[in-house]
Amino acid sequence: MPIIAVVDPEMMSSMPKGLTASTGMDALTHAIEGYTTKAAWEMTDMFHLKAIELISKSLRGAVDNTKEGREGMALGQYIAGMGFSNVGLGIAHSMAHTLGAVYDTPHGVACAMMLPIVMEYNQECTGEKYREIARAMGVKDVDSMTQDEYRKAAIDAVRKLSVDVGIPTKLEAIKEEDLQFLAESAHADACAPGNPKNASVEDLKDLFRKIM
Repeated sequence: MPIIAVVDPEMMSSMPKGLTASTGMDALTHAIEGYTTKAAWEMTDMFHLKAIELISKSLRGAVDNTKEGREGMALGQYIAGMGFSNVGLGIAHSMAHTLGAVYDTPHGVACAMMLPIVMEYNQECTGEKYREIARAMGVKDVDSMTQDEYRKAAIDAVRKLSVDVGIPTKLEAIKEEDLQFLAESAHADACAPGNPKNASVEDLKDLFRKIM
């Protein structure tokens, strides 16, 4: 583990658009999974909600290489790390780790593809948290929405941000015969126990199918 990290947005200005988009969506996944994980509590919620707000506001600009976008993302990813490093993550990450290992899928791309799908799967176990995710992502009038409406709004906002920065929604490399190994590997991953909803191997196979 590093003893010190230098977070300087000027050093990130030479990053390609695709790398900026994928690492940014990884940071958003850190924030959303950290906010909804079983171990989440008031202090980490504070970090994660601010990170979601900053990343949602800054990632498009960072991909376009604006100064404000780079600065907002540098701060947002750092704050997300302060949160999730204390409480862990969930199955979007355990599934992304597996996709990276088997297909060499860039980690942030895998996270971005899995995040809205996993959010849909987890929504019944998240209480009112998706309302606050939607609010942090700039969705208007969330307090007048029903629970189903604000949960859908949060998921839709995540999906739109991912598409806006050029992340694909499907991974053509996945084959039906790979699913058992993928699901077993994701189930055994260190991030899986933190997921707000317990996922079986069969559940994970069904979730992997959604990006085929």
